[in-house]
Amino acid sequence: MTTAAPRFDLPEPDDFTRPYWDAAAEGHLLLRRCHACGKAHHYPREFCPRCWSEDVIWERASGRATLYTWSVVHRNDLPPFGARVPYTAAVVDLVEGPRMMTEVVDCAESDLAIGMELRVAFRREECGAAVPVFRP
Repeated sequence: MTTAAPRFDLPEPDDFTRPYWDAAAEGHLLLRRCHACGKAHHYPREFCPRCWSEDVIWERASGRATLYTWSVVHRNDLPPFGARVPYTAAVVDLVEGPRMMTEVVDCAESDLAIGMELRVAFRREECGAAVPVFRP
């Protein structure tokens, strides 16, 4: 009997994060916004990381961002990343304010530039999950 190699890139939705992953499957990026202080945040949490309020709701993001920083990964031994190298791990600034770790796709390394405009896209995994990535 063979067992599949563990995957380190797939979401494991729970009751709290299921709206996020369901929206991603429909092609929408969600954020959380605090009613107490008005700030949006990402990654999703049940409370505001700024003021600790639990008065936080889901909100659809515009999907627009700018590139804050990146690193082109040429070697990664964790499955399935080794089959994807080289890939661009990145941090983007969403127009709503939060910073988000992600991947930039469909862009040559030589074309990457701090501040470049990006738009969300979704990588469809064979298990049905949709993972947000960004492209120019």
